[in-house]
Amino acid sequence: MTPFLKEVAQDLVAKFGDDLQYCAIVFNNNRPATYLRKYLADIIQKPFFSPSIYTIQEFFAGSVKEKAADFYLQFFTLLKVYNQLLAEEGLQPMKSSQFFPLAKIMLSDFAQIDNDLVDADKLYQEMEDIAEINLEFDYLSKEQYEFLAQFWQSYSEGKHKKQQELFIKMWRRMPKLYHRFHAELKAQNYITNGQVYRHLANTDLASLDFIKSFDKGKIIFVGFNALTRAEAKVFTHLQEEGKALFYFDTDAYYVEDELQEAGLFLRKNLNQLGLKNVFESHGSSFSSEKHEVNVYKVQGQSAQAKILNQIIDVKDDAEEVGTTAVILADESLLMPALQTIDDNVDLNVTMGFALASSTVFGLADLWLSTQLELRETGKVAYQTLEAFVTHPLTGLSRKLKDNVQEALLKDNVVSIDLARLQKQGGIFEKFYHKVDEPAALVSELLGVMRFLLTRLSGQKSLKKIDADLFVKTIEELTRLNDTLKGFVAGEEYHFVGQLIQKSLKCVSVPLSGDPLKGVQLMGLLESRNLNFDKVIFLGFNEGIIPKTSLGNSFIPDNIRRAYGLPVLENLDAISSYMVYRLLQRSKNINFVYNGLTDENNSGEVSRILRQLEYESAFDFNYASLNLNVTTEVKKELVIDKNHPKIIHVLQKYLKGDKVLSPSALTMYISNPIDFFFRYIAEIKEPEEVTAVIEANQIGSILHKVMEYFYEDEINKEVTPEIIKLKRKNVKNLVSKAFNFVMTNNEESTLEYTGMQKVILAIAEAYAAIILNRDEADAPFTILSLEEKISTELEFELNGKKEQVKLFGFIDRVDERNGVVRIVDYKTGSDKLTFADIEKLFDTDGKSINKALIQTLIYTYAYERQSGRTGVEPNLFVVKTMADGKVHFNSRKLVLSDTYLEEVKPIFLAGLQAKVAELFDVGVPFRASEVPDNYSYSIYKTLFGV
Repeated sequence: MTPFLKEVAQDLVAKFGDDLQYCAIVFNNNRPATYLRKYLADIIQKPFFSPSIYTIQEFFAGSVKEKAADFYLQFFTLLKVYNQLLAEEGLQPMKSSQFFPLAKIMLSDFAQIDNDLVDADKLYQEMEDIAEINLEFDYLSKEQYEFLAQFWQSYSEGKHKKQQELFIKMWRRMPKLYHRFHAELKAQNYITNGQVYRHLANTDLASLDFIKSFDKGKIIFVGFNALTRAEAKVFTHLQEEGKALFYFDTDAYYVEDELQEAGLFLRKNLNQLGLKNVFESHGSSFSSEKHEVNVYKVQGQSAQAKILNQIIDVKDDAEEVGTTAVILADESLLMPALQTIDDNVDLNVTMGFALASSTVFGLADLWLSTQLELRETGKVAYQTLEAFVTHPLTGLSRKLKDNVQEALLKDNVVSIDLARLQKQGGIFEKFYHKVDEPAALVSELLGVMRFLLTRLSGQKSLKKIDADLFVKTIEELTRLNDTLKGFVAGEEYHFVGQLIQKSLKCVSVPLSGDPLKGVQLMGLLESRNLNFDKVIFLGFNEGIIPKTSLGNSFIPDNIRRAYGLPVLENLDAISSYMVYRLLQRSKNINFVYNGLTDENNSGEVSRILRQLEYESAFDFNYASLNLNVTTEVKKELVIDKNHPKIIHVLQKYLKGDKVLSPSALTMYISNPIDFFFRYIAEIKEPEEVTAVIEANQIGSILHKVMEYFYEDEINKEVTPEIIKLKRKNVKNLVSKAFNFVMTNNEESTLEYTGMQKVILAIAEAYAAIILNRDEADAPFTILSLEEKISTELEFELNGKKEQVKLFGFIDRVDERNGVVRIVDYKTGSDKLTFADIEKLFDTDGKSINKALIQTLIYTYAYERQSGRTGVEPNLFVVKTMADGKVHFNSRKLVLSDTYLEEVKPIFLAGLQAKVAELFDVGVPFRASEVPDNYSYSIYKTLFGV
């Protein structure tokens, strides 16, 4: 295969020799320049002066004196002019944020109008009156008139009349807006690319100094296909002046066949415009040479990249100029492709790594989010601070990160004062400097990024790709600062932040690699003018290639057709040509597409491939990559206790070095493997700061309220009158308890959110339910609150006496009518009913009552610790206390008095047996056979559920 650019290089050397230095070579993109220089050097084989090489945009821009206006300059100029027009109509000006989406469409339309030399005044004239259109456009053909009439018939009827009228008013402003906008830019010595094209198309090109500078040579246009009217006029003019040569990459297969859409624009260029191809005869490799085509259907978007290693032949990478290219029809497949291709493949990526996908952008975006928070609240949310502290590019030490996170967890700080952050100094002071003026946002972010780059460079902890991204970010922010500083002084704060985000998202950094050697990974547009022996297309799906949309425009399809502006069929022809010209010189062709149908994909291969299958003589081979999905048979997880580390932990309990709480015992009874993860392996759920109140925290708040309520009444008789008097202060006690539970500080100055106010009301209502019961039970004497119990539980293990220490806190112990009561407060859905006592300990049964087990353990421990007898367990379940029941019951027998005393030894025996099982190394840890027993377990994923 002889690449197209090599043929061009050979012909140029033959035609110009040493005079080639006086020529200008113009491509439609930058990529081919490297290849052409390589081919010229190979042919000439001695030092030579290179010709000037331009992209078409650079070449046209060099022909005018004005500077090119970037998007943001165009936007703010357009906004200024548009609001002037609104003021002249007596209307209110538009805000920048409102106008921004409109402006993007308007500027795109203006560019197309200029590129195709359309008369803007005529295009934007009032169209609501068909009669006026007929008078104004009497020169139009019948077909053009029908297009316009059809548009206005649809526009003048229907139920959206008001919206149509508003749109028509906006359209009426367009001619004035168009002319004033360009005049305003020109007054500042700026010009749009579209105006450059229009200007050159209507200028005597021979008189321009820039064009004259190539009089000793030629201006050579290489590899063009679809031309705008302005380009066509300039090219034709230069050819007539004898100043230009054209190299079109053609093949008779699609150029000479009028039905082939791939040759549509080439036929127009050669036959209608009369542009002369230096290569007079069309190639015939498309139909004369052998082409092997492999079509791979895969299931899933990212799965398309997984097949690359099967297709790429590493041996081909040794060529001086790479012979293999991976063409991303769908550019979102860049990262999956990079992650898939083997490291031993010599790879060059031309597309660049997007800043928006990097941690550098994440840091800049975090800074902008922080500034918005500071502006709105003067504080920083804990999530935002945590994101900053844990970000890999802040350069914070592990110790400092841990200290900050521990402080947040300890106090459960939902939002942090700015002053507290700035006191930390260093990077905190720089990053959390509040910016009040929107005009200063860009310069402040620029300062932050420079500070971070210097800091990380000094720590020598910066990867090359991150360093490159920092540099590109700083370059973009510098450019943006120069552009925006004269416009954003009075702008909305949020809008300026959005502009910065949008600007940074467009930044990309080239990845390392040789642009000539190895496998080339590129987008379809970048492949123009290049040729490869092996081509691999990824994402070759219908709807992706060709595209199904031209993008947003205020100019409807019918009007576009009437004025010759680009329409959807143009995209079909352009895409087909780019694919066909890659195929014509390739020997090995591979198409990979996603055959999975979902909301984003039709599952159909591109129509271009279907057309090739139908009409070409290519040899097609088909394969499917099916990623089999199988479900693994669930394996029961059993943890053998005969492991030295497990035995070591169990021995700590038996020696009294570790204690067992009632909640730990109920966890073991319900689901032994949970006990293993929590108390043996010590796997704990990570703590996090939260503004959301969990169910267990409501219980903690209620417990604290009741503790506060009775703390002054210990060892005193509590009467109904005392309760009534103290209830006046319940609201304050609820707030105090809430503050303590949420921030570890009773006197916290929390500003309650709406949901937190709801939680306060719930806690107050729960306290009222308990106090209503207490009033009815009074008088009674409070013996203790949150009493710590610590006692031993003896049991027999393999014929040997052992003991463990029970430890916990009893919510409340009181005495009423001579009976000592253990009172346990519950805010959940605990039950007072139970079946047989023996069934309480059946791990694989459905009769486990955790609340009963815990209160009976507390009863046993309290009796041993205090020496009292006849202690009675009471459960205050606030959700069901309205019925007056606080005693456990079974088969209509209330667990008190005689029945309770009968149950206690049975319960103790069952508890001792279960604890013996816990320490029996012959009984492994396993999951309960009843899923309800671990429905709320945080370890479910660890034991296969």
